[in-house]
Amino acid sequence: MNLQNPVYAALTGPHSQLAEFRGNARRYPSAVAPFLALPDRPTEQDWADATALLGPGTTGALMRPALPVPDSLKVDLEIPLVQFVAPASLPAPDPEVVLLGVDDVPEMLALVALTDPGPFRGRTIELGTYLGIRREGELIAMAGTRFALPAHTEISAVCTHPAHQGQGLATRLIRAVAAQIATSGRTPFLHTGASNTTAIALYNKVGFTLTNQMHVTIVQPA
Repeated sequence: MNLQNPVYAALTGPHSQLAEFRGNARRYPSAVAPFLALPDRPTEQDWADATALLGPGTTGALMRPALPVPDSLKVDLEIPLVQFVAPASLPAPDPEVVLLGVDDVPEMLALVALTDPGPFRGRTIELGTYLGIRREGELIAMAGTRFALPAHTEISAVCTHPAHQGQGLATRLIRAVAAQIATSGRTPFLHTGASNTTAIALYNKVGFTLTNQMHVTIVQPA
């Protein structure tokens, strides 16, 4: 069930050192990521702990198949996603790709603001390895790893500056990130919006397999 509950698998596994928790409820620090997690079959106490862990006026994002939310939490937004697992043939190192670090975060945040690939915050880079492509010194494309599970690692933040789209940079970065993941013995997987036909076509083209229908549900204490 790890892939159906990836945030919980990460925060009780390889990312446990980052977890803020109350009872069985887990969350990332807000500067790292907005995600909240509960066990596969949450109890009333688990929901109560999640509500207390968020606290008044704070939102959290559940990422898993659709789940009824109790009255203690208000649903702000629901976003349908699809989840894919990579083929064994995906990894391919790329000589133009560079490793991104803390000093690159302002440029990374600017590229994310321009392209909206999903949540990326000031400390998101702590979740894994991020790679980029630069042209004339400018960061024009990037991708990295987010949720680390016992047997899988998520590819995330795949984005290309609008002026450089259509050159295959996203595919190259996905392959390069997959090569990094392969060194850990894990299998790459990723998510995209269920209506993002361009991304879905790309993932199908390079051999990804659809694994789960997911939802991001943004909640806050009622």
